[in-house]
Amino acid sequence: MKRALIAWGGWDGHHPKECADIVADLLRGQGLAAELENSTAGFADPELGRFDLIVPIISMATISKEEAQNLSLTVERGTGLAGFHGGMGDSFRLDTTYQFMVGGQFVAHPGNIISYRVGIANRDDPITAGLCDFEYRSEQYYMHVDPSNEVLATTTFSGEHCAWTKGVVMPVAWKRHHGAGRVFYCSLGHAPSEFQVTQMRTMIARGMLWATR
Repeated sequence: MKRALIAWGGWDGHHPKECADIVADLLRGQGLAAELENSTAGFADPELGRFDLIVPIISMATISKEEAQNLSLTVERGTGLAGFHGGMGDSFRLDTTYQFMVGGQFVAHPGNIISYRVGIANRDDPITAGLCDFEYRSEQYYMHVDPSNEVLATTTFSGEHCAWTKGVVMPVAWKRHHGAGRVFYCSLGHAPSEFQVTQMRTMIARGMLWATR
């Protein structure tokens, strides 16, 4: 049986423990054994590669150089990395090793909780196959992103809350490779209740399964 490590913590406003429990149920429903850890310490474990998938649910925290380097090396060797919203896209603002691996970093959410539209950019990919564009209410993440990402879904900024962003098309979900490892990220998921949105839940569940070694 494939194994996943869910590491949670950081800012309580993203409800990391509750989200970790939801993700654990999702993964177990797909046949993975999920272990939860309330720490980044496991990222420094020399045997971290025993996991087939790592899911960080840690916002606005810190990571040691040793933890970041070992996590990156583990993914380079084939362990998958997958996550969502600030739990993966705003985990460690001071660590570029981590950000390079993820393929992006949160920088703003103009208007805070607003309604916006998510467009499926690649309808042929197994992660997004059968999904249609949908309306969503949450933080609309503005991110700095790696141009090598394979973008799966996007959102367009209206400029209502930040005029100079009008018309900007921003990736919402992407996949990429980091060495031999697969990486999936989705910017949706500010609150646990958002997992009740079928398209969001489906995209994240499929993305995590894709990233799993």
